[in-house]
Amino acid sequence: MSAIVTPFPHSATRALQVGFERDELQRILDLYGRMVAAGFWRDYAMDFAADAAAFSAFRRTAENPQARIEKRPALRAKQGMWTLFGEGGQVLKRGHELAGVLFPLERRLMKVVVG
Repeated sequence: MSAIVTPFPHSATRALQVGFERDELQRILDLYGRMVAAGFWRDYAMDFAADAAAFSAFRRTAENPQARIEKRPALRAKQGMWTLFGEGGQVLKRGHELAGVLFPLERRLMKVVVG
């Protein structure tokens, strides 16, 4: 009697998955926390696929996302791997750096302080 050992998960059928690096996710979740504290967002979702990773922020759970931050490494050499989508799915910002792509959302948190 001979046994056949198959590694789990089988490497030939396993597709690679795009994800967020620790510092990228930290920056996104920091922004999310500040947006929740300001009352703009209440819920979020993350989606990881073979070609892209996405972070979606919701005002209410049953709605379309108010903002979606997407990372597509295949576009790194072209217009940049980071994209910010608005509530209607329109592209608000593209870029090579996450900080620049998040700036339109962070601008909503800025308040004028008169001294």
